[in-house]
Amino acid sequence: MPAQERVAVVDPRFVGHLHALRLALTDPRFPAAAVPGALTAQPAARAALTRAVGRIPVGAGTAHLTDVLTDTLTESLDRDGTGLHRVELGSLVATVALTPAQREDAREAVAAVDDEAVRLRTAVKSRDGFFTTYCISPYSRYLARWCARRGLTPNQVTTASLLTALIAAGCAATGTRGGFIAAGFLLLFSFVLDCTDGQLARYSLQYSTMGAWLDATFDRAKEYAYYAGLALGAARGGDDVWALALGAMVLMTCRHVVDFSFNEANHDATANTSPTAALSGKLDSVGWTVWVRRMIVLPIGERWAMIAVLTALTTPRIVFYALLIGCALAACYTTAGRVLRSLTRRARRTDRAAQALADLADSGPLAELIARSARGRGRTGSFLAPVMAFLSAAVLLVWVIFENDPASWLTVGVAAGSALLAGAAVARPLKGALDWLVPPFFRAGEYVTILVLAARADVPGALPAAYGLVAAVAYHHYDTVYRIRGGTGAPPRWLVRATGGHEGRILVITVLAAALSPSGFTIALTALAVALALLVLIESIRFWVSSQAPAVHDEGEPA
Repeated sequence: MPAQERVAVVDPRFVGHLHALRLALTDPRFPAAAVPGALTAQPAARAALTRAVGRIPVGAGTAHLTDVLTDTLTESLDRDGTGLHRVELGSLVATVALTPAQREDAREAVAAVDDEAVRLRTAVKSRDGFFTTYCISPYSRYLARWCARRGLTPNQVTTASLLTALIAAGCAATGTRGGFIAAGFLLLFSFVLDCTDGQLARYSLQYSTMGAWLDATFDRAKEYAYYAGLALGAARGGDDVWALALGAMVLMTCRHVVDFSFNEANHDATANTSPTAALSGKLDSVGWTVWVRRMIVLPIGERWAMIAVLTALTTPRIVFYALLIGCALAACYTTAGRVLRSLTRRARRTDRAAQALADLADSGPLAELIARSARGRGRTGSFLAPVMAFLSAAVLLVWVIFENDPASWLTVGVAAGSALLAGAAVARPLKGALDWLVPPFFRAGEYVTILVLAARADVPGALPAAYGLVAAVAYHHYDTVYRIRGGTGAPPRWLVRATGGHEGRILVITVLAAALSPSGFTIALTALAVALALLVLIESIRFWVSSQAPAVHDEGEPA
């Protein structure tokens, strides 16, 4: 058999559900997987399977090792550390019937459970929001099955969801009441398709690295394109809400980087205990509190439902006001809880977590140079890094917000001072309790600086240009997250250096604001946005098309 093909071993006495075999033998995410009576090995685990077969002795007294050969091989693969996945069967049946009585009992157990009902149920994520769980998933799972039976792939459904959202954004951009109503309905339908693609992946086990990247990336593209559509529609009616649209995008991106940084800092930490986490676990046993806490954070289902309804019934300005208030409250709730957890945790963070935070910080050549000169002057694990990162952002933002004329060379000097503080923040490994706050502080400093300088330019087109620039930079930051999550590491250093890092981009933007007229600054922002977008998109697409990262996707509910 060709080396690039997976192999499977199935005991002829296997009795069980077809979906149990499907989970064991066709899931692409694991190098090896097994259920009682069946196992599979992908190319990465085939050598281990060959060794396991070779270790089975032949001769008198060894019959017990080959009586249920699959179990012997499974135990051997497990001991070899091949990443063997033992499928969680739940209510599904998978067994080796050694006697006629066992076979009859197993067949009765199989008949008692509806294989297809289990497959449909487990296609739905177990930790979705209230709106998604009760208003979308009850029927989107059947849409996923319909797609599977017609040979559609999750990536095709993901693309359909993107196109639907872009049409919704176009309808919103018309600025008419009919356009807004159509936009609201289309945005909800786009979300239905967004749920369907993941459910289709779980239903048909069509997991892929590319699919996970497309799903995550398109979610952001859809939402931010819709914000732009609303802003264009409002402008047609004489209401300029570009600052609100950009503010909403900045707030959402900063919220997400808080989530990413906290999770990366803690997911492999040792001695990772906290009274706050224990309290959260106790609250999970009280059903209604689970849904309340999930709704408070305004997840994508609740958020898109709110945006769709308000678009159809009100104005873009009201949509953005509601979005900003809701997301700000959600950000305060989640960030405060995570800070409290971090301060009460007894956790030792790993080198991998520190590297992930350093990658998420997106420090450029200037910050690297400053960090090298400041290395050794701080203590790893202290609060120095988040304090320096906070000051780096706060000093700059206070200046550009309250200075009468921020488009000046004094602002460039302040930006240089901000870069010094940013370099000091990353001079030591980010292993402190609150070091996960460093990337969010940097994101807030960069994005809000662009927003304020564009708004203070006070010329047509400045804020839309800033919107495009922040969107390009945010894509680079999301791409960094998805690469780390996929286990392939951050983007190459040449790309980070070419984009300037967060501190380099801030310096360039403040220099452009000081050196150019407001209209020239707008043109420069547009050119910078196009250049950055092309650079990061070309490299990102090249990477994900050729990526050898393991297939990933969110898990469904255990059967």
